[in-house]
Amino acid sequence: MDLRLFRQRDEYAWEIEPFGRMRVPAVIYASGRLLAEMDDKVYEQVTNVATLPGIVKAAYAMPDAHWGYGFPIGGVAAFAEEEGGVISAGGVGFDISCGVRTLTTGIGVGAILARQEELARVLSQTIPAGVGSTGRVHLDARGMEAMLRGGAQWALEKGFGLEEDLDRIEEGGRMSGADPEEVSDHAKKRQRDEMGTLGSGNHYLEVQRVEEIFDPQTAAVFGLRQGEVLVSIHCGSRGLGHQIGTEFLKRMAVSAGRHHIVLPDRELACAPIDSPEGRAYLGAMRAAINCALANRQILTHLTRRAFAEVFPEAELKLLYDVSHNTCKVEEHLVADRRRRVFVHRKGATRSLGPGHPDIPAALREVGQPVLIGGTMGTASYLLVGTREAETRSFSSACHGAGRAMSRNRALKQWRGREVVDELAGHGILIMSPSLRGVAEEAPGAYKDVGEVVEAAHQAGLAGKVARVTPLICVKG
Repeated sequence: MDLRLFRQRDEYAWEIEPFGRMRVPAVIYASGRLLAEMDDKVYEQVTNVATLPGIVKAAYAMPDAHWGYGFPIGGVAAFAEEEGGVISAGGVGFDISCGVRTLTTGIGVGAILARQEELARVLSQTIPAGVGSTGRVHLDARGMEAMLRGGAQWALEKGFGLEEDLDRIEEGGRMSGADPEEVSDHAKKRQRDEMGTLGSGNHYLEVQRVEEIFDPQTAAVFGLRQGEVLVSIHCGSRGLGHQIGTEFLKRMAVSAGRHHIVLPDRELACAPIDSPEGRAYLGAMRAAINCALANRQILTHLTRRAFAEVFPEAELKLLYDVSHNTCKVEEHLVADRRRRVFVHRKGATRSLGPGHPDIPAALREVGQPVLIGGTMGTASYLLVGTREAETRSFSSACHGAGRAMSRNRALKQWRGREVVDELAGHGILIMSPSLRGVAEEAPGAYKDVGEVVEAAHQAGLAGKVARVTPLICVKG
């Protein structure tokens, strides 16, 4: 990307001043190198977002930003209902409430390495993964409605997990305002047998060692110790969320003209928040958030069961569960006053600073955990939210490394068996039903996650706490 297109606010903030139909500026947070290497489509998409009705302050893109559907992945924007603000299905994404959940284990890396192959085998046998994977939970119509309303709370009632888990999940494990009646029968049918499954693509369950600690005080509050092992689960609302996104994008595109919305790109299909289409999407999207929370809760239960088989002494405690494909109603400072806005985060993680009332009491003094997934061959990071992020990005940070190339390009460059063998040589065991999927997710297909995280840290979006490296990765 041509850096001359931007006005540099500071070392890690690059502004595009309004032009054409843009209502607000666009801001990309990145190092100069990350920005130069971003595809030009990010520029086009973030400036298109800035044209949407009711947008406030600015359209933002995170350091991991890359081309998405409508919004860039790594895109953040907030809309005010009283100004004719909109909600966009493309601003949430297809995998609604895709997110990361991290658990501490209390087990040292030495113990894991001594039984690494056995643990990898048990996890891969316990955790359903891959395209079309199905789980052991089968929902009838009544069960589906209860799950879509109850989220992780429903899963707990069904025997999946521990009561204390709920305090470490956004929204206490249940998103209010869900309306299962706005979820189509087809979407429900797709999800009927997919609860408790990872799915495919970039989703994974990873056993990780705490390699480096940057912020000892916050790490202690998080329960992190160098040399101990964590488990991270990355997945979302599976077929149900994808179907909701597909259906509402079409519905919003058709209705845009009726609401006098001029779309710079059909993929930015949206509807006024207070319109029938807007209200319907909010109800369906919130149901999908509950689906994702329930799904990760069931996977947590399965992970604990697998660990208990190999390490009966392990105590898997939930550190935090955070989503990165959502739209949430929040209060933020806009033009020197607190305002109620609808914050879209697509491939972006909420990053609440110390003292925020939505953070669990046990974590509130330091801030919200921000969980950044890397690649199966490099590293992931645990960060913490900052007060500064509220004014810079509506309390948002990056969500991962961000793709550097398409899946098709990755398939031309790597073979799955070669990737598996190479990573095994580095002590990382990959368990996947699809070698094609492994090739698509080859570490080289992604940006340098360390550079992405450093940019987020230096920009004040989130503070570095710890770096973790993979030992076992169950991939779809």
